[in-house]
Amino acid sequence: MSLLDHLGLVLIALVANGLSALAGGGAGLLQLPALIFLGLPFPVALATHKIASVALGIGASLRHLRQSTFETRRLVLILATGLPGVVLGALLVLEIPPRAGEIALGALTIGLGWYSWRRPQLGQQVVVVAGGTAHALNGALGLFLIGVLNGSLTSGTGLMVTLWLVRWYGLSYTQAVAYTLVLVGLFWNGTGALVLGTLGEVRWDWLPALLIGSFAGGYLGSSLALRYGNRLVKRVFEVVTVLTGLALLLPWP
Repeated sequence: MSLLDHLGLVLIALVANGLSALAGGGAGLLQLPALIFLGLPFPVALATHKIASVALGIGASLRHLRQSTFETRRLVLILATGLPGVVLGALLVLEIPPRAGEIALGALTIGLGWYSWRRPQLGQQVVVVAGGTAHALNGALGLFLIGVLNGSLTSGTGLMVTLWLVRWYGLSYTQAVAYTLVLVGLFWNGTGALVLGTLGEVRWDWLPALLIGSFAGGYLGSSLALRYGNRLVKRVFEVVTVLTGLALLLPWP
Protein backbone atom coordinates (compact mmCIF):
# COMPACT_ATOMS: atom_id res chain seq x y z
CA MET A 1 0.00 0.00 0.00
CA SER A 2 1.09 3.56 -0.70
CA LEU A 3 1.52 6.30 1.89
CA LEU A 4 -1.81 7.78 0.74
CA ASP A 5 -3.52 4.44 1.34
CA HIS A 6 -2.13 4.28 4.88
CA LEU A 7 -3.29 7.84 5.57
CA GLY A 8 -6.71 6.80 4.32
CA LEU A 9 -6.73 3.92 6.81
CA VAL A 10 -5.81 6.33 9.62
CA LEU A 11 -8.72 8.61 8.66
CA ILE A 12 -11.20 5.74 8.43
CA ALA A 13 -10.11 4.40 11.82
CA LEU A 14 -10.21 7.88 13.38
CA VAL A 15 -13.79 8.56 12.26
CA ALA A 16 -15.08 5.04 12.97
CA ASN A 17 -13.57 4.79 16.45
CA GLY A 18 -14.39 8.39 17.33
CA LEU A 19 -18.07 7.68 16.69
CA SER A 20 -17.75 4.38 18.56
CA ALA A 21 -16.23 6.08 21.61
CA LEU A 22 -19.02 8.65 21.60
CA ALA A 23 -21.88 6.19 21.07
CA GLY A 24 -20.55 3.23 23.04
CA GLY A 25 -19.89 0.91 20.11
CA GLY A 26 -20.13 0.56 16.36
CA ALA A 27 -16.51 0.93 15.23
CA GLY A 28 -17.11 -1.78 12.65
CA LEU A 29 -19.70 0.44 10.94
CA LEU A 30 -16.97 2.01 8.80
CA GLN A 31 -13.76 0.21 9.62
CA LEU A 32 -14.68 -3.40 8.85
CA PRO A 33 -16.51 -2.73 5.55
CA ALA A 34 -13.60 -0.49 4.49
CA LEU A 35 -11.12 -3.34 5.03
CA ILE A 36 -13.32 -5.67 3.00
CA PHE A 37 -13.75 -3.14 0.19
CA LEU A 38 -9.96 -2.73 0.11
CA GLY A 39 -9.65 -6.42 -0.70
CA LEU A 40 -9.33 -8.37 2.54
CA PRO A 41 -11.37 -11.59 2.88
CA PHE A 42 -13.95 -11.42 5.69
CA PRO A 43 -12.04 -13.59 8.25
CA VAL A 44 -8.80 -11.64 7.66
CA ALA A 45 -10.63 -8.30 7.82
CA LEU A 46 -12.41 -9.33 11.04
CA ALA A 47 -9.19 -10.44 12.77
CA THR A 48 -7.37 -7.26 11.67
CA HIS A 49 -10.31 -5.09 12.77
CA LYS A 50 -10.50 -6.79 16.18
CA ILE A 51 -6.83 -6.18 16.90
CA ALA A 52 -7.07 -2.55 15.80
CA SER A 53 -10.15 -2.05 18.00
CA VAL A 54 -8.07 -2.79 21.09
CA ALA A 55 -6.40 0.58 20.51
CA LEU A 56 -9.87 2.15 20.77
CA GLY A 57 -10.20 0.63 24.23
CA ILE A 58 -6.77 1.92 25.25
CA GLY A 59 -7.45 5.45 24.03
CA ALA A 60 -10.89 5.55 25.64
CA SER A 61 -9.57 4.05 28.89
CA LEU A 62 -6.95 6.77 29.26
CA ARG A 63 -9.73 9.36 29.07
CA HIS A 64 -12.46 7.68 31.10
CA LEU A 65 -10.29 6.35 33.90
CA ARG A 66 -9.27 9.92 34.72
CA GLN A 67 -12.85 11.07 35.37
CA SER A 68 -15.15 8.06 35.74
CA THR A 69 -15.83 6.09 38.88
CA PHE A 70 -16.14 2.38 38.25
CA GLU A 71 -17.70 -0.13 40.64
CA THR A 72 -15.44 -3.13 41.18
CA ARG A 73 -18.37 -5.56 41.34
CA ARG A 74 -19.73 -4.41 37.99
CA LEU A 75 -16.28 -4.53 36.40
CA VAL A 76 -15.84 -8.15 37.54
CA LEU A 77 -19.36 -9.06 36.38
CA ILE A 78 -18.87 -7.75 32.85
CA LEU A 79 -15.50 -9.48 32.50
CA ALA A 80 -16.48 -12.79 34.13
CA THR A 81 -19.68 -13.23 32.15
CA GLY A 82 -18.60 -11.70 28.84
CA LEU A 83 -15.13 -13.13 28.26
CA PRO A 84 -16.19 -16.81 28.07
CA GLY A 85 -18.79 -15.77 25.50
CA VAL A 86 -16.17 -13.87 23.49
CA VAL A 87 -13.89 -16.93 23.35
CA LEU A 88 -16.79 -19.18 22.31
CA GLY A 89 -17.90 -16.72 19.64
CA ALA A 90 -14.39 -16.30 18.24
CA LEU A 91 -14.07 -20.08 17.90
CA LEU A 92 -17.47 -20.35 16.24
CA VAL A 93 -16.81 -17.64 13.63
CA LEU A 94 -13.98 -19.69 12.16
CA GLU A 95 -16.42 -22.55 11.47
CA ILE A 96 -19.80 -20.94 10.73
CA PRO A 97 -20.74 -18.82 7.67
CA PRO A 98 -21.45 -15.43 9.23
CA ARG A 99 -23.99 -13.96 6.77
CA ALA A 100 -27.18 -15.19 8.47
CA GLY A 101 -25.91 -13.94 11.81
CA GLU A 102 -25.03 -10.56 10.31
CA ILE A 103 -28.60 -10.15 9.00
CA ALA A 104 -30.12 -11.05 12.37
CA LEU A 105 -27.65 -8.82 14.20
CA GLY A 106 -28.36 -5.94 11.81
CA ALA A 107 -32.10 -6.11 12.43
CA LEU A 108 -31.55 -6.34 16.19
CA THR A 109 -29.14 -3.39 16.17
CA ILE A 110 -31.66 -1.19 14.34
CA GLY A 111 -34.18 -2.22 16.98
CA LEU A 112 -31.85 -0.99 19.72
CA GLY A 113 -31.74 2.49 18.19
CA TRP A 114 -35.52 2.53 17.76
CA TYR A 115 -36.02 1.40 21.37
CA SER A 116 -33.77 4.17 22.70
CA TRP A 117 -35.37 6.83 20.46
CA ARG A 118 -38.87 5.90 21.65
CA ARG A 119 -37.84 6.49 25.29
CA PRO A 120 -36.64 10.08 25.61
CA GLN A 121 -35.63 9.80 29.27
CA LEU A 122 -33.79 6.52 28.95
CA GLY A 123 -30.24 6.79 30.25
CA GLN A 124 -30.42 10.49 31.05
CA GLN A 125 -29.82 9.82 34.73
CA VAL A 126 -28.88 6.93 36.99
CA VAL A 127 -31.84 4.75 38.01
CA VAL A 128 -31.86 2.54 41.10
CA VAL A 129 -32.75 -0.98 39.94
CA ALA A 130 -34.15 -3.61 42.29
CA GLY A 131 -31.75 -6.52 42.64
CA GLY A 132 -32.37 -10.18 43.37
CA THR A 133 -31.11 -13.54 42.18
CA ALA A 134 -33.28 -13.67 39.06
CA HIS A 135 -32.24 -10.17 38.05
CA ALA A 136 -28.54 -10.99 38.54
CA LEU A 137 -28.74 -14.27 36.58
CA ASN A 138 -30.64 -12.72 33.68
CA GLY A 139 -28.19 -9.82 33.58
CA ALA A 140 -25.23 -12.20 33.51
CA LEU A 141 -26.86 -14.32 30.78
CA GLY A 142 -27.44 -11.23 28.67
CA LEU A 143 -23.79 -10.21 28.93
CA PHE A 144 -22.64 -13.75 28.07
CA LEU A 145 -24.79 -13.87 24.93
CA ILE A 146 -23.58 -10.45 23.82
CA GLY A 147 -20.05 -11.72 24.42
CA VAL A 148 -20.68 -14.60 22.00
CA LEU A 149 -21.85 -12.12 19.37
CA ASN A 150 -18.85 -9.90 20.08
CA GLY A 151 -16.41 -12.70 19.42
CA SER A 152 -18.15 -14.03 16.33
CA LEU A 153 -19.67 -11.13 14.41
CA THR A 154 -18.70 -7.76 13.06
CA SER A 155 -20.06 -4.75 14.90
CA GLY A 156 -22.94 -3.58 17.06
CA THR A 157 -22.18 -5.67 20.13
CA GLY A 158 -20.60 -2.77 21.99
CA LEU A 159 -23.82 -0.87 21.36
CA MET A 160 -25.73 -3.82 22.81
CA VAL A 161 -23.64 -3.77 25.98
CA THR A 162 -24.19 -0.03 26.32
CA LEU A 163 -27.98 -0.34 26.06
CA TRP A 164 -28.01 -3.44 28.30
CA LEU A 165 -26.18 -1.53 31.03
CA VAL A 166 -28.59 1.39 30.68
CA ARG A 167 -31.78 -0.68 30.54
CA TRP A 168 -30.99 -3.59 32.86
CA TYR A 169 -28.69 -1.97 35.40
CA GLY A 170 -29.99 1.61 35.38
CA LEU A 171 -26.77 3.37 34.33
CA SER A 172 -26.76 6.68 32.49
CA TYR A 173 -25.55 6.65 28.90
CA THR A 174 -22.28 8.34 29.83
CA GLN A 175 -21.59 5.77 32.56
CA ALA A 176 -22.55 2.85 30.32
CA VAL A 177 -20.32 4.06 27.48
CA ALA A 178 -17.38 4.29 29.90
CA TYR A 179 -17.84 0.66 31.00
CA THR A 180 -18.32 -0.50 27.40
CA LEU A 181 -15.22 1.21 26.04
CA VAL A 182 -12.91 0.17 28.86
CA LEU A 183 -14.11 -3.42 29.28
CA VAL A 184 -15.50 -4.35 25.87
CA GLY A 185 -13.10 -2.21 23.85
CA LEU A 186 -10.03 -3.33 25.76
CA PHE A 187 -10.67 -6.76 27.31
CA TRP A 188 -13.44 -8.34 25.22
CA ASN A 189 -11.96 -7.18 21.92
CA GLY A 190 -8.47 -8.03 23.16
CA THR A 191 -9.55 -11.60 23.92
CA GLY A 192 -11.29 -11.95 20.56
CA ALA A 193 -8.25 -10.51 18.81
CA LEU A 194 -5.97 -12.99 20.57
CA VAL A 195 -8.08 -15.98 19.51
CA LEU A 196 -8.59 -14.78 15.92
CA GLY A 197 -4.97 -13.65 15.60
CA THR A 198 -3.72 -17.02 16.80
CA LEU A 199 -6.04 -19.27 14.80
CA GLY A 200 -6.76 -17.00 11.83
CA GLU A 201 -4.87 -14.64 9.52
CA VAL A 202 -4.09 -10.97 10.19
CA ARG A 203 -2.92 -8.29 7.75
CA TRP A 204 -0.11 -7.03 10.00
CA ASP A 205 1.20 -4.38 7.61
CA TRP A 206 -2.17 -2.55 7.77
CA LEU A 207 -2.27 -2.48 11.56
CA PRO A 208 0.00 0.52 12.35
CA ALA A 209 -2.30 2.96 10.50
CA LEU A 210 -5.41 1.37 12.00
CA LEU A 211 -3.95 1.41 15.52
CA ILE A 212 -3.04 5.09 15.29
CA GLY A 213 -6.51 6.07 14.06
CA SER A 214 -8.27 3.82 16.58
CA PHE A 215 -6.32 5.17 19.55
CA ALA A 216 -6.82 8.82 18.55
CA GLY A 217 -10.51 8.23 17.77
CA GLY A 218 -11.10 6.52 21.11
CA TYR A 219 -9.53 9.35 23.07
CA LEU A 220 -11.30 12.10 21.08
CA GLY A 221 -14.74 10.46 21.18
CA SER A 222 -14.47 9.81 24.92
CA SER A 223 -13.50 13.44 25.52
CA LEU A 224 -16.59 14.63 23.63
CA ALA A 225 -18.83 12.22 25.57
CA LEU A 226 -17.54 13.45 28.93
CA ARG A 227 -17.82 17.07 27.88
CA TYR A 228 -21.33 17.07 26.40
CA GLY A 229 -23.00 14.40 28.53
CA ASN A 230 -25.91 12.00 28.23
CA ARG A 231 -28.13 13.83 25.74
CA LEU A 232 -25.52 13.96 22.98
CA VAL A 233 -24.34 10.42 23.71
CA LYS A 234 -27.93 9.12 23.49
CA ARG A 235 -28.54 10.82 20.13
CA VAL A 236 -25.25 9.59 18.65
CA PHE A 237 -26.00 6.10 20.01
CA GLU A 238 -29.35 6.07 18.19
CA VAL A 239 -27.88 7.24 14.89
CA VAL A 240 -24.93 4.85 15.03
CA THR A 241 -27.13 1.84 15.91
CA VAL A 242 -29.37 2.41 12.89
CA LEU A 243 -26.44 2.98 10.52
CA THR A 244 -24.61 -0.06 11.91
CA GLY A 245 -27.70 -2.20 11.48
CA LEU A 246 -28.13 -1.06 7.88
CA ALA A 247 -24.45 -1.74 7.16
CA LEU A 248 -24.85 -5.29 8.48
CA LEU A 249 -27.97 -5.88 6.37
CA LEU A 250 -26.33 -4.78 3.13
CA PRO A 251 -24.47 -7.49 1.22
CA TRP A 252 -20.68 -7.02 1.12
CA PRO A 253 -18.46 -8.25 -1.70
